Amino acid sequence: MEPVDRLMRALTDPSFQVEVERADLSQISDEELGSLLPAAYRVGRSSTPSMMTARSAIQDLGKERQPRYTPDACRRMFEALVAQREARNWADLTLGAGSLLRCTGPWPDVSGPARTLTEFLLEKDDMNQPYALLAVAGLAGGKVLRAVAERLCRSEGPIALDETGTITGLAPAERALLSEIDRARSLTSPPPLADAWQRLAGIPAYAAFARRALQAAADRADAIQAGRIPYRADKAFTEREVVALGHAARVALLRDEPWLPALLDRLLPGIAVAPTAAKTLPSQALLYEVVRAGQDFPTPELVTAVRTVRTVVRHAGVPKQLDRMLKRVEAALAERTDVALQLPTLGFGDDGVLRREAGGYAAVVTVAETAGLTWEKDGRPLRGAPAPVRRDHGDLVKELRDLVKRVGVQLGTLARALEGGFTVDAVHPYGWWRAELVGHPIARAVVRRLVWEIEVAPGEWRAVLPEAGNLPDAPDDASVRLWHPIRSEPGTVRAWRDLLTERRIRQPFKQAFREIYLLTPAEEETRVYSNRFAGHLVHYRRMFALFRARGWASGLLGPWDGGDEDEAVRTLAAGQWQARFGHALADWEGDHELAATDQVRFARRVEGAFREVPLAEVPPLVFSEAMRDVDLFVGVTSIAADPDWTDRGEDRHAAYWRTATFGELAESARARRDALERVLPRLKIADRCSLDGRFLVVRGDLRTYKIHLGSANILMEPDDTYLCIVPSPRRSGGTVFLPFEDDRLSLILSKALLLAADTTITDDTILHQIKRGI
Repeated sequence: MEPVDRLMRALTDPSFQVEVERADLSQISDEELGSLLPAAYRVGRSSTPSMMTARSAIQDLGKERQPRYTPDACRRMFEALVAQREARNWADLTLGAGSLLRCTGPWPDVSGPARTLTEFLLEKDDMNQPYALLAVAGLAGGKVLRAVAERLCRSEGPIALDETGTITGLAPAERALLSEIDRARSLTSPPPLADAWQRLAGIPAYAAFARRALQAAADRADAIQAGRIPYRADKAFTEREVVALGHAARVALLRDEPWLPALLDRLLPGIAVAPTAAKTLPSQALLYEVVRAGQDFPTPELVTAVRTVRTVVRHAGVPKQLDRMLKRVEAALAERTDVALQLPTLGFGDDGVLRREAGGYAAVVTVAETAGLTWEKDGRPLRGAPAPVRRDHGDLVKELRDLVKRVGVQLGTLARALEGGFTVDAVHPYGWWRAELVGHPIARAVVRRLVWEIEVAPGEWRAVLPEAGNLPDAPDDASVRLWHPIRSEPGTVRAWRDLLTERRIRQPFKQAFREIYLLTPAEEETRVYSNRFAGHLVHYRRMFALFRARGWASGLLGPWDGGDEDEAVRTLAAGQWQARFGHALADWEGDHELAATDQVRFARRVEGAFREVPLAEVPPLVFSEAMRDVDLFVGVTSIAADPDWTDRGEDRHAAYWRTATFGELAESARARRDALERVLPRLKIADRCSLDGRFLVVRGDLRTYKIHLGSANILMEPDDTYLCIVPSPRRSGGTVFLPFEDDRLSLILSKALLLAADTTITDDTILHQIKRGI
């Protein structure tokens, strides 16, 4: 018997006993799944355990995959929903609307079951799935649709009323799209269709509603600020209006509407700051909903607007929440490089300089690695803003300081977008890139310090660093992309690293010194998972914060039901790939919030759903970038990098600490070693330093020290005694040039500079350890 036949019988025949196996499910096609799901949803709570097990297995599969329904399967899905309603069970209308959107043929006539479902919900006044209800009501006829619309418009606010009216005028398939994107009230639906938002944004009537809705929201916020509408904390918009405005914001952001940036600059301050001295907000709910919309469809202007409003919010908890949300927005912006690279010039000249005159003085804003503001008098630089300017032109001083902050935000956003876009492998026309990026007065500060590849002939790519020399002659339509070391020979990578160091060019993110991760024989053996970073003990809260910072989604672990393990998930390559990093609680006593790391797995998007694939099928660049993040998580948060861990005495995790803290180097530590090879000869302590395998060896006058290049922990010769030096924010590498930012590399150098002059150390705690045993 075929797997689909066995499963169908398990769902429909109480006497058929079968154990559902993973192998059975993996063989089911999307269309077979669409045939099984209506049968699964007809299984009632009083059915046999075997039927309930089969139902759960099929429903779970339906939430992971994209089922395809024949017209007959669509009809049976609506009949199953009616059966659930008649059995007094909850009927998920989103399933019905979703089955029609996934229908493989002409839609069947489901007006009868649609009318039954709608009338029942109207009778019960159950409006919990408003968008699905409108979609299903429309199938039952215009009269039923109008009745639902009238019921939904009660006390929901004019913006929600406008959206409901817009939806009733749409075609049936267009109404179903609104149900597809409103998944908050559906627990059993498949993942949203990949193009659902694009299809909705392409509907002229809904795009027009989006503009009206956001304009109305900004007008209402203005009225609250002016006192024309009484202020009530977080009551500026109804719950339905917040949802509708979230839809509107997503459509406008996706369409990258030219009118949106100015409107956001109006709307966000209006909903984030009370018109009184109160620390509350007119609508915290809408503020967060707009930022969530930006996580789905980010733009640089939205990032700038949110960062600006963050500085004026009075509520103590809101800035922290905005910071967390912004990390996801910026990570998502990396997947949307066509939008991320559109930067305004803000009045700067081609040389990256903006000059403003004020009372005989000149303000000069320059853009180099970052933006800076200086003042001049008759061409001579001044130490700060002159007193007459501060007195008579205070508004200009504030405007220019705000401009410097805004440019800094734009540079950071652009750099993060370019770095995160590695896995997209975005390609640009050479003429546009040369004029709009290399020649852009602001973007050039980031773009010129990066290595790019230009396709000078079919299949022949030439790497260039705009900051270092002339660009080659190439047609305007030639392709340009960011260079990545995984595509180059080791000799080429070394040459770029040498050039950057010699010219003291600090890249906006680690590119030439970027770590690369290739598939290992062990990973070829395990096929579908990697154990490369498994088995480490990490400070969990630190790792969780890094998940957020790097755009990985993960539930918070804790000593509660179901909170003992999870997978952190990152979506890469414009949503086509996912990396999953397993981890579990290891210790939750006192300050020991430790987690144990586990496997890394990958999945590819197939027809809107992610399916696990062997590691060998993952594109090398996608694999490398995901593993680089995991290396970062482990390297930064492992207890092996905690210099205080030995003070815990006979801790049960001490064996791991001793093994890992001075163990073999990961790729990130190897890149650190490569940078040190170039930096050390330039230091005043060069004659006291050498690299030996995993260590930077530093010869002091009292002892010789070995600093591990991974953990930055220290052993002292001749007996490898451990030396604990707790980092101080006052100690740093000083003015030492580093080709990239790396806190661990800076820490290693600061320790080396300290220990090379160990006779000048005044810290008694450090001196006692050094002199003990001498």
